[in-house]
Order: sequence, then C-alpha cells, then structure tokens
Amino acid sequence: MKGMPMHEDNYKDQDHQEDIFSRRVRAGKRTYFFDVKATRNNDYYITITESKRSRFDDGSFTKTKLHLYKEDFNKFSDALNETIGHVKSNLLPEYNFDEYTRPEESDES
Repeated sequence: MKGMPMHEDNYKDQDHQEDIFSRRVRAGKRTYFFDVKATRNNDYYITITESKRSRFDDGSFTKTKLHLYKEDFNKFSDALNETIGHVKSNLLPEYNFDEYTRPEESDES
C-alpha cells in the first residue's frame, strides 16, 4: 500500500505473516526494510519497504512496499545489479559511491 501513514517503529504490525529475517537500512531521510516472510504453507517471500516521514508534521511515516516472490528472486537480483552497474560504470563513473558509506549499526530489527 503506497502512501499509508504510520509510525515507523510499528510498520510491521500491518503484516500478518511471520517474519523470519529482517534487515534495516537507514538512508538519509528514508529507511528501507528487507524482510523475509513465511506463508501459511511454509513458503517464503521478501518484502522491501521504504519508509519516510510524512510531508505533514504529524509524526507519521509513509511507506511503500514491494513483495518479491521466490520465483522472481534471480531475475530481480540480476536486473537490480545490472541497473546499478550501468549507473556506476556508464553514467557516473567518476562518482565516489562510497562517499556516504558508513558502518551500519548492528540492527537486527
């Protein structure tokens, strides 16, 4: 669901499937969540959620969520890596992509 305001700390409360693994990536004004979920049939999928502060000053967050199913993992990963590689190699070869890299805090949320 796009544009759904909610508090970032409670974003998972909207999901009804079991979380198996989770990783949080803070990126400036945005936070990305990579979650592995289990279905009732013991199958697995990934949700990628972008969370950012609402444009309204009410303390809420807007989230955008993408569901990625196992049959698409390889195609998605290949396309993402190819796209990032194209930008790094062909469009911005002189840019230092490590400029804003800093050690991630150990966060297993």
